[in-house]
Amino acid sequence: MPDTRYTLLDESLWPLMNKFYRSHQSSMKAVRDAQLWVARREEIVAVLCLRPVAGGHWLTGLLVDPACREQGLAAGLIAEAAKGLELPVWLFCHPDLRGFYERRGFSFDPALPQAMSERLSRYARSKPMIAMELKPSA
Repeated sequence: MPDTRYTLLDESLWPLMNKFYRSHQSSMKAVRDAQLWVARREEIVAVLCLRPVAGGHWLTGLLVDPACREQGLAAGLIAEAAKGLELPVWLFCHPDLRGFYERRGFSFDPALPQAMSERLSRYARSKPMIAMELKPSA
């Protein structure tokens, strides 16, 4: 298996993340106020955004190249992005992904800050969504 490097994407390279999303027909986009993380094997093979929010961080935009799935890239990328964080990481996902995230250390149905809870309520109006939390490692 090729070497994988997990890195924070330099701001000057942020357009590469949007190019990656577009190349995989995803409507996701890199957001300016986030840390943008990538997994590379020469080219970018996985991405995620980690946005600061009140009381923690919000993980969005996780996408792994379909040709590279089932190789631990998502787990490695999440672990690297969360390394050293002193506040929790929350995410919203389809209920079918609950087991996927639990295997990566997230717990289901966390106590969310009010702003995140309101955001989840808005998202859940149009599609099934659950909240999950990764607590900081001690």
